[in-house]
Amino acid sequence: MLYKWVLAAMCVLIVAGYAYLARLGGAEWSTLDPADAYYNLLVQGYRAGHLSLNKPVPADFAKLADPYDPIANQPYRILPYNLSDLSYYKGGFYLYFGPTPAVLLYWPLTMLTEHYVFDRQAVTIFCSVGFLASIGLLRGLWRRYFAKVSGAVLLASALALGLAAGIPTLLPQSETYQVAISCGYMLTMLALGALWRAMHSSRHRALWLGTASLVYGLAVGARPSLVFGGVILLAPVIHLWRQRQRRWALLLAAVGPITVVGLALLLYNFLRFENAFEFGWHYQLGGMRQVSLQLFSPLYFWFNLQVYALKFARWHAPFPFVHAVDYPPMPSGYFAALDPFGILANIPLVWLALAAPLAWQIDRGRQLPLRSFVIAVAVLFGMCALTLAFCCCSAMRYEVDFLPALMLLAVVGIFGLEHALAGQPLLRRVARWCWGVVLAVSVMFNLLVAAADWATAGCALGTVLADGGRASEGVAVLQRALSVKPDYADGQQELGHALLASGQPQEAIEHSEAALRLRPDDILARNDLALALAEVGRLPEAIEHWEQSLRIEPDDVNTHINLGNALLQVGRLQNAIAHYEQAVRIDPDSAVAQYNLGNALQQAGKLPGAISHYEQALRIKPDFSQARDALAAAQSGH
Repeated sequence: MLYKWVLAAMCVLIVAGYAYLARLGGAEWSTLDPADAYYNLLVQGYRAGHLSLNKPVPADFAKLADPYDPIANQPYRILPYNLSDLSYYKGGFYLYFGPTPAVLLYWPLTMLTEHYVFDRQAVTIFCSVGFLASIGLLRGLWRRYFAKVSGAVLLASALALGLAAGIPTLLPQSETYQVAISCGYMLTMLALGALWRAMHSSRHRALWLGTASLVYGLAVGARPSLVFGGVILLAPVIHLWRQRQRRWALLLAAVGPITVVGLALLLYNFLRFENAFEFGWHYQLGGMRQVSLQLFSPLYFWFNLQVYALKFARWHAPFPFVHAVDYPPMPSGYFAALDPFGILANIPLVWLALAAPLAWQIDRGRQLPLRSFVIAVAVLFGMCALTLAFCCCSAMRYEVDFLPALMLLAVVGIFGLEHALAGQPLLRRVARWCWGVVLAVSVMFNLLVAAADWATAGCALGTVLADGGRASEGVAVLQRALSVKPDYADGQQELGHALLASGQPQEAIEHSEAALRLRPDDILARNDLALALAEVGRLPEAIEHWEQSLRIEPDDVNTHINLGNALLQVGRLQNAIAHYEQAVRIDPDSAVAQYNLGNALQQAGKLPGAISHYEQALRIKPDFSQARDALAAAQSGH
């Protein structure tokens, strides 16, 4: 039939869209080398015979009295060390995520192709397979129970599963976190597919249930927060218990594989952290001391309920229009809210999950497996959502743990509504218009959030390219990203900086000014603007901006140095000396500040002072050739 080809084409387009959204993402931003992505470093560790990442511990980091102090470890969480969010324990770095993505994808593909997998490729693969598994479930539901529902409704439901279930929002910033979540999503959908077969197959029920149990266990190995959703594996056992159909074999199939995987995970944790229940969260190197952080608490429930379910996004121009919710006051001990959105408020299609019981009006002799399966999906949604409701952190990406299951329930609700109104054409037409509108709104919201994240990812990539010596490429990527999200202050600042570094000060002025309009207290943008103004000869304006920067941040060494340089150029020697002296007081180990102060003192005729500061600059930086030449000239003049 035609709908089959249209459905196939739709699936191809959606998967291609996933690949496009993910193409700028990845932890490889830091080096543009997939070998340095955390999961690939983990594979390297496995191949070397240990469970830690194949990443050396910096000597100075190892000497820290408290490596978990976020202030002490902050220099090591950024380039060139890039230790952010790794877990550190007894001289090794670990992932606090489960090992499943490395075992299922990274390691096998590395061995087969002899090339490392980019995180963005892994996320695309996991999301695509998970989506196709959900389409298989959708088609199974339709063919067995709702064959009279039109093919157009089937296609609309497929669109909902592919573009309204949070997956597009996961893809643009595809790095370690998204790898674990997307792998959990894929395995959850595959487990539901196997569960469906176990509940509807007259043969091999135990085999299908055992497969579901194994696959769901692996999902927990990717995303431990899914663990409580494993209760759905008992659905076929409960469904068939009264019929005495090999119930003990089914119970063993439901419990056995996931138990084996769970024990393997506990052993894996024990071998890494000497604690079977420690995944590494408490040893994580992040912006907060997590050793003492309370990961789950009832105190977090109301806040999480609001941001995950009830809070509307803020809407205003320019494109992509959608902005983060206004957060309510965070409870004591709460870690962070990373742009979650209320799904009931912003993805209204999920409300149709309430119509799922309408599907049970079909012939009773055929409804029992459907009812059991739908209840299992509802339980999966509830357990996964409830787990995150007590967590100390919320994020849009976390919603993929439970939103696809809820969207599957909404699709069942659409089918049930179509079936219930089959004899009432007018009402069915009205209902189609209503759920068609909320489907369009839900898809639009997902795509607009994805567009915003795509632009953010593009700015991050452009910045790395520019800082890595590929200025023209970086500028092009930044410009393309900002054409999608022009009100992104960080992107405007980074583009201004890249243009300045590539010798285009006039263009840099435009984007630095744009960044300051969006964020007036942006010191980096203001300093870049002042440098660009100075470079095109507009020194009075540059001086004014540097003075404004110092009113915001009085102890910024670079600002004092730059302002001193500008003052020196306009003949205000004593003012320049004052700023160089202030820079030296703030940071006595700044060779540049010592050298510039020496130059200014030499111009003022204070040769002994100049010589002293030149010598100090050389003690700090022995290969500072300019300071050495200046010292020789000063000593000769002295």
